[in-house]
Amino acid sequence: MKTECIGDHVKLNGKLYPCTVSLTMDLVGGKWKAVILYHLKEEAKRYNELRKEMPSVTEMTLSLQLKQLEKDGLVARKVQGKKPPIKVIYSLTDFGKTFIPVLEAITAWGNQAVKEKGEFIAG
Repeated sequence: MKTECIGDHVKLNGKLYPCTVSLTMDLVGGKWKAVILYHLKEEAKRYNELRKEMPSVTEMTLSLQLKQLEKDGLVARKVQGKKPPIKVIYSLTDFGKTFIPVLEAITAWGNQAVKEKGEFIAG
């Protein structure tokens, strides 16, 4: 029997899911979570660095997604300094780093899809 099918549900952080795929998509699904993780996979970054690398994400969305990724244990938020301007740095946690091979597979698949069915546009 497949590991993901051992029980009727799986549980993480007090939340029940019907399967491990559902759990995974809750943690990293949506338009921006995997993109944020991708931009943090090489090094820690400040909020404004992430904004510059993802210009089409709104500030509110980026902020909310970072908070959710932090709550789920994938991203760490470190505040440096006690008074303004404080420096906030985001990085992958050890748990977040376990997702890097999946990010690399998603990137490779996306690159292949564009090569076969789309085009890269310089701009």
